Amino acid sequence: MRTGEPLPSMEEVLALVDTGRWHWDTAAGLVTVDEVAARLLGLPAEQATLTEAQVRARLHPVDWNEITGVIRLAVAEGTLSEVRIRIMDDRGRVVRVVRSRSKPTFDPLRNAYLLTGTLQEVTDPVPCTSADRGTVTGDWRRSREAFLLDAGRALAEARSTQEVLRVVANLSMPGFSPDGLAVFGVTGDRLTIIGHHGQEPAAEDAFYMPLDTPYPAAEVVRTGRAIYLSTPQQYRARYPLTWPLAERFGRSSWAFLPLIVSGRTMGTWMAAFVNPVAFTPDERSVLTTVARMLAQALSRAGTAESERALTDGLQRSMLPRLGPQRIPGMTLAARYIPTGGGLQVGGDWYDVIPLPNGRFALIIGDVQGHDVRAAGLMGQLRIALRAYASEGHRPDAVLSRASRFLYGINEVDPVDPRFATCLYVEVDPVGGVLDVARAGHPEPAVRMPDTTVLTRQTAGGLPLGIDPDADYPTTRMPLEPGETLLVCTDGLIETGGHDLDTGWQRLRGILERHEGNLEELADALVQAVHGPSSHHTTGPLIDRREDDIALLLLSRRTEGHGAGTGLDGVRASLRRTMLTVEQAEPERVAEARRQLRELLHDWCSTDQVDSAVLLLSEVLTNVLVHTDAAALLEAEITDGPRGRRMRIEVTDSGDDLPHRRTPGELASSGRGLLLIDLLAHAWGVAPRGKGKSIWFELDESEAPPDGTDRTDRADGTDRTAPSRPPEGRKPAESRAAP
Repeated sequence: MRTGEPLPSMEEVLALVDTGRWHWDTAAGLVTVDEVAARLLGLPAEQATLTEAQVRARLHPVDWNEITGVIRLAVAEGTLSEVRIRIMDDRGRVVRVVRSRSKPTFDPLRNAYLLTGTLQEVTDPVPCTSADRGTVTGDWRRSREAFLLDAGRALAEARSTQEVLRVVANLSMPGFSPDGLAVFGVTGDRLTIIGHHGQEPAAEDAFYMPLDTPYPAAEVVRTGRAIYLSTPQQYRARYPLTWPLAERFGRSSWAFLPLIVSGRTMGTWMAAFVNPVAFTPDERSVLTTVARMLAQALSRAGTAESERALTDGLQRSMLPRLGPQRIPGMTLAARYIPTGGGLQVGGDWYDVIPLPNGRFALIIGDVQGHDVRAAGLMGQLRIALRAYASEGHRPDAVLSRASRFLYGINEVDPVDPRFATCLYVEVDPVGGVLDVARAGHPEPAVRMPDTTVLTRQTAGGLPLGIDPDADYPTTRMPLEPGETLLVCTDGLIETGGHDLDTGWQRLRGILERHEGNLEELADALVQAVHGPSSHHTTGPLIDRREDDIALLLLSRRTEGHGAGTGLDGVRASLRRTMLTVEQAEPERVAEARRQLRELLHDWCSTDQVDSAVLLLSEVLTNVLVHTDAAALLEAEITDGPRGRRMRIEVTDSGDDLPHRRTPGELASSGRGLLLIDLLAHAWGVAPRGKGKSIWFELDESEAPPDGTDRTDRADGTDRTAPSRPPEGRKPAESRAAP
């Protein structure tokens, strides 16, 4: 070209460099191409207007999908879009690779993209430099897709902010992994550091700055647009004031990307590189995708941590803190474990309340459901119970008032009425006496000093909130030195496919085998449901939890009890149980038989156990038939010089003493005392100030009074011994009542 000649037109220049032009209107769905662009697409070399379907038929399907993402990214960042495209022939073979460059814009009125760009053939389709890594072909594409899948899965599984940061720090991006990472957040009008990797820990304070500071991360928060700095020269020229903050880390390239959730920029992710990075469109696409996943993961983790903080606060405010010496002479342990999913606080609760009379109240309950409403009702009900108990009401009165209170709440909100089960125990720490009232709650259990476990049958009423006039009778039971009381909600019993019976069997096995202290026993019971725990655990556990769990363990300490012998030469009780059978509850005779068998579970002679159960049934039935009073059963096993001894005593308030009779062959009654005289080693009738008691004893080491021991020795030999009365006792005939 000679000096002074006019410059060639744009069409002539593009034709000289074999570059075609094209225009795409996504609203109309039409693409206009010139002669060169048509030829590069494998069409006749003439200007044409094509539909999107006609153009898409000439492109590799993977590359067509790539174009959409690159266009959106370029519009969001206000940059040029560049992409490599494989051109296909009619037989589906790649005939050439072209590079497309364009400047896309978005028309919000038409909700459409407008693009005008160029198309040029690439003679070497294999990328070999950092700038060429933006190609959408080859192994790099497949590596990038696999990387994004793995990164998305790992970030989705992260449950806390620290876990999210660890995942991001360990990401290995295909071809351009960052050497330093930082996540910036916003607190008020200041930029803060959420976490970092590959940076000096002491450098954190320098990055706490106002949002109007000329620093890339602050600008990204202000504008919501990414910033790419490929060289230190670009960084220094654009941000001279804050360049010293980045210079000391020795990086060559930086990418600052917005962390956007629901249209709001919540922070900035910085990826820094030791080796220079050109930040091609594909590299920017990868970084942008990771930034979006990172923002979602941080948002989820932040929400989860806020919920955990809220529920931890609810637990701290709704559950008491127990000290090891809270109840004099007794030790207490408690656990609350929320359900495995959803809200981490539910309707289960426990409480320990000092009473005006020097006693203490233990309360455990379960409001129906484990949602927000259950948690709210639980808080209200716990406060009401604490108020009623602190006024000095007896257990039955406390539960009656609480039931009326919850019934009133249900009347106000009849759409979603809730009921609650509850167990109220008033503890006398001096005498070890427990007064128990129960509202539809599982029965308490007691572990004896020798680890025998008995379920304590107690009278009960309807769950709270069903009937405002419900009655809740009180059951009195002793807690002997060395015994441990267990009360819990049904989540501990029935989780894992168990019903009430099989669940208690599971717990009984743990209670009988465990040898640690009370805190360790509480942990062992919880671990039986879902693995290791700690006090008021709310962290990740094995999610077999189907319901909330609350449990209380109360143990009476043995200082000054149990080790020596008493004045009568008999050692202290090994185990003991009590049960009341009311006149209106004859079905509890069967429960008394079952409880006695549990008490004698390791007795060496099964025949003696059968005899004891038979005699107990006779005595209890006689009380119910011949008196108008309730029968109180007391069964005890003691240890003496000649072995263990069982003593069963039934007390009633009737004045008439039993008489031994001689019934005829066809008589239907009158054989109770004869059976006692025949099967017991000792028995008697003791008048009381009001009423009487009938008792009998069986010695494990003695032969039965019929003269034959049907139990084999441990060495396998049989023994037969004549009947003889226990040492220090008169023969049975002289002890019969007149």
